[in-house]
Amino acid sequence: MRVSAIGKRLPISAQKARLLADQVRGRNLAMAMQLLNFSNAKAALLVRKVVESATANAENNEGADVDQLWIAEIQVHEGTTLKRIRPRAKGRMNRIFKRTSHVRVWLSDE
Repeated sequence: MRVSAIGKRLPISAQKARLLADQVRGRNLAMAMQLLNFSNAKAALLVRKVVESATANAENNEGADVDQLWIAEIQVHEGTTLKRIRPRAKGRMNRIFKRTSHVRVWLSDE
């Protein structure tokens, strides 16, 4: 059984979120949650929420045993980029890119 959850438009760049996703990919759920709880990265909180949502989906919708679950797959894609302007000297401007990302997690008990 595979259960998924998606977090869309998370306020972090996909490159930063992928660093954390690579650490938890393929681990059992307890070890992954422990890594996410004790990580200082901003992405840890955002990815942890998506993993918790997938865990709740597996438990409530499929009746899965939480102790048997592991992270089968985790993907991080780029979301929309908000473009902002910062004023600079002599009437010029710099572009500020506020990047977002989409995180999708699949849990499995097989």
